[in-house]
Amino acid sequence: MNDHIAELKQKFESGDLFPKSLGIELVELEPGRAVVAMTVTESMANFHGTAHGGALFTLADTAFALSCNSHGTPAVALSVTMDYMAPARPGDRLVAVAEEAQRTKRTGSYHITVTANGETKIAFFRGLAFIKA
Repeated sequence: MNDHIAELKQKFESGDLFPKSLGIELVELEPGRAVVAMTVTESMANFHGTAHGGALFTLADTAFALSCNSHGTPAVALSVTMDYMAPARPGDRLVAVAEEAQRTKRTGSYHITVTANGETKIAFFRGLAFIKA
């Protein structure tokens, strides 16, 4: 395993408290790709009884942050968009897969897909990262 991947995993596990407070788990991490997961709890439901968009956004954003920082060079978000396609409900197991679409010296483009229970596509997230030199 690359040293920077191990270091990023350690930083996530010990220092990224907000995603951890939602129960977000790091499943897989390699250069340009990250997989994270969480189970929707009752406390994440909105007044419609479905998962709050902010919880879904945090899951996708966590995958984005891990994937764009997976090369060992610090990166931060320049812009992001998220399209919500279907509702998630308490008890659903959500997985966000982030994949690098393109990376240059100064920017990186990432596509993140969120699925529920291994099948239903819940949301699509696109992120543009600034790579610090």
